[in-house]
Amino acid sequence: DSRISINLLELIDSHYHHKDSGTTIEIEDLKPILQKTHLLYDRVGDSHYDTISAFHKSIRGSDPDAALWYLGLMLQGGENPLYIARRMIRIASEDVGVLDDSCLPFAIAAYQAVTMVGLPEADLALVQCAVKLAKAPKSVEIYRAWKKIKNVLNNEPTLSGAPIPLHLRNAPTKLMKEMDYGKDYKYNPDFKDGKVSQEYLPKQLKGLKFLDGKHLGDIVDPDI
Repeated sequence: DSRISINLLELIDSHYHHKDSGTTIEIEDLKPILQKTHLLYDRVGDSHYDTISAFHKSIRGSDPDAALWYLGLMLQGGENPLYIARRMIRIASEDVGVLDDSCLPFAIAAYQAVTMVGLPEADLALVQCAVKLAKAPKSVEIYRAWKKIKNVLNNEPTLSGAPIPLHLRNAPTKLMKEMDYGKDYKYNPDFKDGKVSQEYLPKQLKGLKFLDGKHLGDIVDPDI
């Protein structure tokens, strides 16, 4: 892989840049230097995608130690800390969701900390956020619901084109009122506990549920 070759060359060059130009370098001299290659991190290749994937999945699996390890690899390798912070914002909604509403603003705060103070000062803000996300209870209810919504909108034109019920429509003009826009709408704050008998989805979608009330799945891991 050419990227790895360039990284190796840069590693050797950085080690010898202070030497005289006439210094002879033997293969034996390179061996202890190349033992550091385990620290190489390719920011545009497989390492970039594999490490962020492992980081995300470690948080999803509620393993804060593994999450910190991959975070360390990325920061040590020169990964853009804002890229990591953006991924944690996504994780806060995708994997934690409604079970800990504090995680999304916390992740946004970590992103802002990086933009305001940068590294190395903001490294612990990233660490703190990663640990919080890993330890938080997990829910994919809204993630799955949103996927269902997008699937309907993209693949079921009959449903995606369903008209909005008349009683929910805005009626700023006399003509619209004459066409029954907004007619019989029940203003929830006028009713006890805000509860009314009223449909909100188009009739073509009546009874369709996107949020199923399940935070996680039902499969039992036989290895536990």
